Amino acid sequence: MPAKAIRPHRIDGRKGVGPLIPPLTESQRPLRQQVFELVRAAGLIPRVQVAKDLDVSPATVTTISSELIEAGLIEEVAAPRDGEPGRGRPAVALGVRAAAHRVAGMKLSDREHTAVIVDFAGNLIADDAIPRQPGPMSLIEILDAIETLLTRVCAKAGIDRSALSAVGIGVPGFVDCAEGVALWSSVLADRSVPLAAAASARLGLPVTIDNDANLVALAELWFGAGRSLSDFAVVTIEHGVGMGFVMNHRIYRGAQRVGMELGHTKVQLDGALCRCGQRGCLEAYIADYALAREATTALNWGHKESQPINVLLESLYDHAKAGNATAKSIFRRAGRYLAVGLSNVVNLFDPSLIILSGERMRYDYLYAAETLDEMDNLTINTGRPRPPIEIHAWGDLLWAHGAAALALSAVTEAILTGQALRTAAE
Repeated sequence: MPAKAIRPHRIDGRKGVGPLIPPLTESQRPLRQQVFELVRAAGLIPRVQVAKDLDVSPATVTTISSELIEAGLIEEVAAPRDGEPGRGRPAVALGVRAAAHRVAGMKLSDREHTAVIVDFAGNLIADDAIPRQPGPMSLIEILDAIETLLTRVCAKAGIDRSALSAVGIGVPGFVDCAEGVALWSSVLADRSVPLAAAASARLGLPVTIDNDANLVALAELWFGAGRSLSDFAVVTIEHGVGMGFVMNHRIYRGAQRVGMELGHTKVQLDGALCRCGQRGCLEAYIADYALAREATTALNWGHKESQPINVLLESLYDHAKAGNATAKSIFRRAGRYLAVGLSNVVNLFDPSLIILSGERMRYDYLYAAETLDEMDNLTINTGRPRPPIEIHAWGDLLWAHGAAALALSAVTEAILTGQALRTAAE
């Protein structure tokens, strides 16, 4: 939730100056939470190193780590020795107790739903996927799909649903993570759907939801290239175009938690119709349905409209690779629009890294040298190099891992800040 506003104290009529910062901000987490997060990030770490990294006394770390061990959240592990085994007491490091909790993460998409179950240390236990017919679903239909998938992945993990501590769910569209509401999503027939509460009531478990692009950024932050970076952007190109942005090691969502919608920035006034209902969105020129629309029109492929989009796009890609000028121009045009979007990200945020992620990244025309050159031309000239770009053609399981990280965050923050994780059924 966003920090509560505080009012200045008025003494002798003085107004004061400077920012009004709440006593406990996101960057000033309780020390026990900082200790736990450092242990989780390190994997294994000695107490003395924790004290050094957090700039606190060894005695303080000993006290806090004892509390975390007693709570069953971390454990002492014999640390491996370098070289010959020494005499005396073996070295001991701290690590997360993997069996303390298990969570599930899900990605709901236009083509298939995927799920993973991970333990408290983030290790994968099981995964599964179920295909689906494209098109919006009613709330009842999507809850049925969620329950079916969770039952299947729990069976693969050999656990009962009740053994889970929380579930994280990612959906495309405009999602208020704090309120648990999908304001608009391509997978839902209705707007302003209280998906988190509805799924929690159906499953009997705490459920947290978020925009799926945020969850790809979260997956990179927890498991991938973003672990050591304080600021980076992930641009996803799939059935839609999304962006997750990490600022100071945290997902940035905006004041109303629905920001960073790169796919719905406008690149053409009164342009192509986007699935969000507006015109001229970046997504309407780059996403799979945009490429399919261009192909059926420019190549006179009206007879192929009944084909699944992925089949049509594979055919378009094959034609482009074979030298078909029209097919190549379709990808080239999409690449130019992508260059516009990426240059805007650089000009606005100056991230240390941009990651292009998603299944569409198989189509290398989208990020060919010409596209990157165009991006360089559109980026402001400061005399400094632009941020590096990495291509991560992950499948949907990465998105589900991000959803699992969302669930782990909810569980650990609730435990370490003394809050209660509640289900909608309670």
